Amino acid sequence: MEPKEIERILKEHLNLSEVYAQGENAHFGVIVVSDEIAAMSKVKQQQAVYAPLMAYFSTGEIHALTIKTFSVEKWKRERMLNTVN
Repeated sequence: MEPKEIERILKEHLNLSEVYAQGENAHFGVIVVSDEIAAMSKVKQQQAVYAPLMAYFSTGEIHALTIKTFSVEKWKRERMLNTVN
């Protein structure tokens, strides 16, 4: 599984402003930017992101997934803080 495929699947199934995936060898990390998902509890956030990917966990294409969620506003601040001039 390629990170771009994970991004595509999440974009199709969730109401996201932005999504970024990275990783290899069935270990991936995603950054999900969505006010709707950011407002959920941590458990609900995980459930929402895992749900469209469950088939890939059962086949082993995804073994581990790290999830970071941001509201649109927090993502803007995060990007500004991490911008290197």
